[in-house]
Amino acid sequence: AAATGRAPRPVPSLPRATRLSGLEPLTITPESLFVNIGERTNVTGSRRFASLVTDGRYETAVEVARQQVDNGAQVIDVNMDEALLDSEAAMARFLNLTAAEPDISRVPVMIDSSRWSVIEAGLKCVQGRSIVNSLSLKEGETEFLRQARLARRYGAAVVVMAFDEGGQAETVEQRVAIAHRVHGLLTEQAGFESEDIILDPNVFAIGTGIEEHNGYAVSYIEATRSIKAELPGVLISGGVSNVSFSFRGNDPVREAIHAVFLVRAIEAGMDMGIVNAGALPVVDDLDPDLRTRVEDLVLNRRPDATERMLEVADTIREKVSGGSGPDLSWRDGTVDERLRHALVEGIADFVIADTEEARLLADRPIEVIEGPLMAGMNVVGDLFGAGRMFLPQVVKSARVMKQAVAHLIPYIEAERTARMGADGGADPGAARKTAGRIVMATVKGDVHDIGKNIVGVVLGCNDYEIIDLGVMVPWTRILETAKDVGADLVGLSGLITPSLEEMRTVATEMERAGFEVPLLIGGATTSRAHTAVRIEPAYSGPVIHVVDASRAVGVARALLDPAQHDGYVTRTREEYASVRAAHEGRDRHEARLTLAQARERRLRIDWSATTPPAPSFLGARAILDQPLEELVERIDWGPFFTTWELSGQYPRILADPVVGAAATDLFRDAQRLLQRIVDERLLRANAAVGFWPAASTEDDDIEVYADERRDAIVTRLHTLRQQMAKTKARPDVALSDYTAPVGSGVADHIGLFAVTAGIGLEDLRASFLADNDDYGSIMAAALADRLAEAFAELLHERVRRDLWGYALDEALDNDALIAERYQGIRPAPGYPSCPDHTEKRTIFELLDAERGAGITLTESMAMLPGASVSGYYFWHPEARYFGLGRIDRDQLSDYARRKGWSPDEAARWLAPNLMGGILS
Repeated sequence: AAATGRAPRPVPSLPRATRLSGLEPLTITPESLFVNIGERTNVTGSRRFASLVTDGRYETAVEVARQQVDNGAQVIDVNMDEALLDSEAAMARFLNLTAAEPDISRVPVMIDSSRWSVIEAGLKCVQGRSIVNSLSLKEGETEFLRQARLARRYGAAVVVMAFDEGGQAETVEQRVAIAHRVHGLLTEQAGFESEDIILDPNVFAIGTGIEEHNGYAVSYIEATRSIKAELPGVLISGGVSNVSFSFRGNDPVREAIHAVFLVRAIEAGMDMGIVNAGALPVVDDLDPDLRTRVEDLVLNRRPDATERMLEVADTIREKVSGGSGPDLSWRDGTVDERLRHALVEGIADFVIADTEEARLLADRPIEVIEGPLMAGMNVVGDLFGAGRMFLPQVVKSARVMKQAVAHLIPYIEAERTARMGADGGADPGAARKTAGRIVMATVKGDVHDIGKNIVGVVLGCNDYEIIDLGVMVPWTRILETAKDVGADLVGLSGLITPSLEEMRTVATEMERAGFEVPLLIGGATTSRAHTAVRIEPAYSGPVIHVVDASRAVGVARALLDPAQHDGYVTRTREEYASVRAAHEGRDRHEARLTLAQARERRLRIDWSATTPPAPSFLGARAILDQPLEELVERIDWGPFFTTWELSGQYPRILADPVVGAAATDLFRDAQRLLQRIVDERLLRANAAVGFWPAASTEDDDIEVYADERRDAIVTRLHTLRQQMAKTKARPDVALSDYTAPVGSGVADHIGLFAVTAGIGLEDLRASFLADNDDYGSIMAAALADRLAEAFAELLHERVRRDLWGYALDEALDNDALIAERYQGIRPAPGYPSCPDHTEKRTIFELLDAERGAGITLTESMAMLPGASVSGYYFWHPEARYFGLGRIDRDQLSDYARRKGWSPDEAARWLAPNLMGGILS
């Protein structure tokens, strides 16, 4: 009856793409990077995993899957094809266990077996959209179509091997012919879209000594190239380790073969593969003789390639590095080779001398930038785009580039001046054309710029000219600069939620001013959904959400390449339109309680069951010059690696097969700078902390009193309540529920805090930037953030054990503290349970945080220094962190009344938490 007279929801039209999912979506488009498939949950490929499964130690086997996901696998391949196993039962048991682990089941599963019964056992267990690996025509079309239709019914994409009734395809022609045949059967008879078909043209071993095997790698590569050209939309996969199987036992040789093969296969169109990416050396770093021999073998360039590989294979396996110093053999190369090596490896020790040598050899100093320096940075960009270099390494490369360019600039300027004097005008050849000019800014009121700076460095490495306006930049300056410099793109960044509305303001003003340049949106609080719903409708030019630095180059290239621009913009607009339609549909169907109903379902704590502890003092106190060495041991390093876009849990990330080497180098650099910061007191840490008598009200406020007489209200803290339609057993919570109510007769209190570890940070970052060292500047900011969070944790422990003293016997190690296994919470305004940033103003006034700790607030409620944390302390054992979710119009009006705001002012500060109709 409720649906009577209502039109059905329109089915959104999505752009074509391969869409997979666990608990989270994985969308693969032509712009996506190579997809790494975790290979260690395969009994045929991992002896450890096979041993765990055959011994029945499934809980430990699940940890192997967790490590794969933590370490960056985008899909996990699960194979139980072992003679001693009941493979169907093993597959079902393992997948059921992983399904109960959200941090594992968030990625898609590739169910891998040579037996359909095992695959179907797995399909009955997985959630989301998985991949079946594999189907083939070896048993004929009837069985192939039966399995394919079942796979589609289960909602899976399929991997199809180049294998028919006559056996495995070996030649290019055979592989392509089978690809066309299975594509036709799947799309015309089984109902598949091309994007749900993953073809594996067969990776076979080379270097076996059998002459007809010599061309197997080339055959795979050329078949891939043809299939991608002739069958648009399909993906290409393969088991990379197969290619080197004849050299098993010799890992250095195998790794070199994998690296060379993968580079060529990806160039030809390979989209995904099962490979140990952490064991892939950079092709350009291979010993020249080894690289030549491997390329001869992989590309079948000479008939004796196998023999020549065998000549050096044992020597390579047995070779160990000698001496105690770094390998400087690269210094024997030409100056162009040395500059390229320095850029790729991020080695700045010799760059000035090498740049000067290159300048003396060149006709003009600009030629050094256009020649060897840009050649080196092109290699860096290609390696990063292929997933073979990681963000910290790229930023180090940028440091080398900047130092080299800084050395050349005086010579370029002197030459320009001389030419202007001789020619009576500007030198038309003095300016170098770049890939594009990008104006970037952190928007007004926001001071956070680590992410923006990283994106700027990555784009700069790819020859884009970056004009960085810094932080707290008003829209007027952004538009004026973009117009004055003729910007090709404008990029906006922000961390705090008020920045989201400021970005919309920038978009609105760009529309009013008649701009057409693309607008890029990025930052921790931004999202594709918010960009689609709130920002894109305000501007008729292209608006693109950039997830992280690894995507920035692809986005910029697509927008500025005339051949790609129109198609890319059209696809993005269609995608965002679908996001808006889905968002509107969610609002219509999302059940919400009224505010009155939600308050009836508040958390009801039995305050008679315990006596609230009294804090050791009332009012505010300052803590100045907190010793940094006490903070170092409390650092949670996980978010540090996330800042650098390295995925994995510390300390396991240091041994990760994919990012372990990069993470270890980054961690080593961080430890060096951290030691300097502590020893030389380059940063200072201050705090303000205080306690006040308090009581909660029926309308979700917390009254704060001057003293224990509780007859003078100093101020009110305003909290927001969940309005979710939950089961009756689950309350709709507000933070005020954790404080004893007015009139209860219970003498409760609330604590407030503000800490910073950023005093001196701007001077430290400026010293790095003066040396053209973005890496050091970003590292300093990242470490200051970690120290601030460590200070917040240390102060909270002091509160629990001493200053408030409600957990006197607490004995937790740092891992337990990071996991928040303590009593009480310290929520912060701007975060999920209390999204209103303006409550910081009340906290700062009570604490006198500016005078006491040296922390100030911007007009958008960002804290200065940026490496700062502030919030509340709630002591009660039932206090838990929670997400507010979205609120409805009645609570918005009520909150505006309590804050003394207009409804529009309330909507501006709470926009991310509002139902869509409120904002329209």
